[in-house]
Amino acid sequence: MNTLDELTSNFSRLPGIGRKSASRIVNWLLRQDRLYLQKFAQNLAVLQDKVKPCPICGAWTEEEYCLICSNNLRDRSLLCVVEEAQDVSTIEAYGDFKGLYHVLGGVLKPLEGIGPAQLSINQLVNRLKQGEIREVIIATNPTVEGDTTALYLNKVISESGLAQPVKVTRLATGMPVGGDLEYVDKRTLALSFSGRAEF
Repeated sequence: MNTLDELTSNFSRLPGIGRKSASRIVNWLLRQDRLYLQKFAQNLAVLQDKVKPCPICGAWTEEEYCLICSNNLRDRSLLCVVEEAQDVSTIEAYGDFKGLYHVLGGVLKPLEGIGPAQLSINQLVNRLKQGEIREVIIATNPTVEGDTTALYLNKVISESGLAQPVKVTRLATGMPVGGDLEYVDKRTLALSFSGRAEF
């Protein structure tokens, strides 16, 4: 396999990129300035060394703690639970949510071997036991797996014996069923937050 084929194969493994798109990307890169390519390669080479999950919420950060967890102006009584770290950026882009986040690291998929132990559910319960959080907004995607995970989280939270009661809500169904937070427009996401329903 030559370099062109190998790079095309590498890019085609990225989500949402097929073989044709990967080939276009490789051909575009060949026409770019060498300095740009070197910087691009350096950034890729150190990506996993520099960017890591925040030890509190699980969002990506280059610092000890992410900018959201270390911001004392955020509403610490409100916690939004999302599937993946990129969901934090999606919600932050719409700009109205001022609480904190918790990244699960996926959803329950028993057939693929992803159960509660593979997600950060115990860490979530530990955060709730600290007593600051008054509402948990479950913002998993409106898919079968997302809904199953949301129901499971509601059960775990209600049975966790918290000293203070915690309200558990779910984003309103302004979001399309089977959709993905990453592709929802800001207005729909805003309506989903404002119309969230209690479990």
